[in-house]
Amino acid sequence: MKNKPIIIIAGEPYSIFFEIFFKSLKKKTIKNIKNPFLIIGSKKLLIKQMKILKYKFKIEELNLNSLNSSKLNNKKINIINVNFSHKKTFDKITSKSNSYIKECCDIALKTLKKTSSKVLINGPISKKNFLKNKYPGMTEYFASKVGKKDQEVMLIFNKKLSVSPITTHFPLKKIFNKIKVKKIVKNTITLNNFYLKYFSKRPEFGITGLNPHCESSEKYSEETEIITPAIKILRRKKINISGPYPSDTIFLKKNLKRFDVVIGMYHDQVLTPLKTIYGFDAINITLGLPFLRITPDHGPNMSMLGKNKSNPESLINTLEFAKKIK
Repeated sequence: MKNKPIIIIAGEPYSIFFEIFFKSLKKKTIKNIKNPFLIIGSKKLLIKQMKILKYKFKIEELNLNSLNSSKLNNKKINIINVNFSHKKTFDKITSKSNSYIKECCDIALKTLKKTSSKVLINGPISKKNFLKNKYPGMTEYFASKVGKKDQEVMLIFNKKLSVSPITTHFPLKKIFNKIKVKKIVKNTITLNNFYLKYFSKRPEFGITGLNPHCESSEKYSEETEIITPAIKILRRKKINISGPYPSDTIFLKKNLKRFDVVIGMYHDQVLTPLKTIYGFDAINITLGLPFLRITPDHGPNMSMLGKNKSNPESLINTLEFAKKIK
């Protein structure tokens, strides 16, 4: 990605994003990234938070229509300003920010096309307020925006172990009808291609069952009718996958070294144990889009606003991974 900018949506205005961004810019590994960062967000809010949190960075305001990415660098914070009417620097998260966040997302998608950048990072966004049940999550929101609905694949990436749920931000009562052989096969192939492209390796996949202990007292068993047939298809395609494994044992220490990715049937089945093991030392990557969407693995964390105590580790990992994308 020769000097193509890393597009960053600032996200929810009343979140810790600017704080952890300022902290990240101080890290030596981030200073050495050649690809320029391009923020999409409120310049006024950035300046106010920077002063209150006592950081000093020069700022370069840019215009999308006249943007020349070849002239960008990280000597200043590059920003395309999106007006946000705010009376307070720190406030509660409400739906009043919705139009601002939507405009940030729209401008970011236009900037991706204009610069031919292949990576989009977005700061935390309150799904409850912004999406209002129109989309299950931001993963599905961006997929719909770029015409890739149902093609999106969520990967929570950690160098030691990553996880990927077959269903994403859906209530438990809705996931059963969404687990299909075709879906498991498609997702796994997308994941496999990602590891081949960016790590030159064929990953080892372990896949969980859906029912406790991979057993069902009912006549119909998802393990027998869906998951096992999908595994057989994937193995014929020379993909390294085994299972299904009970989700209550696959994350035992003796098993963790066996796999690069654990594929689960639903969101919390695999995200809960991963966060228990690694905390926020992970990044959320959306595959299946014309670009890679990456986001730090944490939320707005409104309770920590203005305290300057938030951990930037996940954003640092996100920015360091972004530089690898070509």
